[in-house]
Amino acid sequence: MTGKLVPTIAALIARPDLGPWVIAGGVTLVSLVLVMALYGLARALRLGGDVRIADTAHVVELADAAITGFAASEVTLDRARIGALARNPAGRVLLIRRHGARFVARELTSLAGIRLDRHNLTLETGDRRFGALTLDLGSDAQAWAASLRRLGSPAGVSGA
Repeated sequence: MTGKLVPTIAALIARPDLGPWVIAGGVTLVSLVLVMALYGLARALRLGGDVRIADTAHVVELADAAITGFAASEVTLDRARIGALARNPAGRVLLIRRHGARFVARELTSLAGIRLDRHNLTLETGDRRFGALTLDLGSDAQAWAASLRRLGSPAGVSGA
């Protein structure tokens, strides 16, 4: 097909009786068809979209995928479902956030970078690439902020 397409286009361009508006219209039409083809391909591959955390079971799956055997026992989910916190029985806390069309996780090891503002909990992991994340946890925010005070302290000793 391309063997006939190129000479046909060259013949149309070479015709003096066709105005430049015909050529511009043809280029526009071809461009539109190609854009629609790319759109169809992206839809078929399920690219893009608004990715959100479905529920607490999804958080448990994401935590286990991030750290094999994490076994989250406590989970809280951001109201917008773009981030979550998960704690395992050993007291390790994992921060999960959306990154593009996927989710990434980092373990919180220090109280530094954790700020509470009413229902919002801002968390920083110390990793510049991960960035800071503000979670709207509703009434759970204060309980989680209080429990995070124990981060970085030896097991069995509560931080003051």
